Amino acid sequence: MVLWLGKNRAFQFKVNKPYLILESSVFFQEEIKKSRFLTFIHPVQGKEAAMQFLAEIKMLHRDARHHCWAYIGGNPKDSVNMGCSDDGEPKGTAGKPMLAVLQGTNVGEMMAVVVRYSGGIKLGTGGLVRAYSNGLQQLSLTMPKIEKRFFQQFQLQCDYAQMATIEHLLSSLSGRVININYQQSVEALIEVDNELVAMFKQKLQSLMQGRVIAKKINSSP
Repeated sequence: MVLWLGKNRAFQFKVNKPYLILESSVFFQEEIKKSRFLTFIHPVQGKEAAMQFLAEIKMLHRDARHHCWAYIGGNPKDSVNMGCSDDGEPKGTAGKPMLAVLQGTNVGEMMAVVVRYSGGIKLGTGGLVRAYSNGLQQLSLTMPKIEKRFFQQFQLQCDYAQMATIEHLLSSLSGRVININYQQSVEALIEVDNELVAMFKQKLQSLMQGRVIAKKINSSP
């Protein structure tokens, strides 16, 4: 069974707000009643990347009986960009419990695949749910996370003497100069953290007394 979420959003969330993402891949394995369960969690962005990682795991473990999976392709609050599959296990015993664990971490952009090499002993419905969830629960305790932030780009023009002040302002707000062109005046492409744009504009206005205007271009991750 494959479940794709997103026909209806359970809640609203603000686009381009910072959120945690998985920094690097993690792995856990255990044996339960002669079945081996290999749990992989890998950073992905979107459904296509998630399915590509699944294909890689299937290629590496082509002799395994099941390759159950769940993913969160973006913001952990965005139910549109999620999916899961039991891959032949009884309905609801693998994919959905796996996805529930991922959602409980409040971390986005990750794909979990649990590979099962069957040992011939039935685990029962409850046993399967625990088996497919446990590896993820163990990894969720220590998996490396970083914060993903979003930035707004601006174009501005200023005098040479003003540029040092602007660069200092950007540095104090975790912003940066992306490109700069020195002509009769200075033309600069800059970016500012979305969360700090209002403060940046206010301080720029105060420091430059309205003589320098930052013109919005677009947003970038």
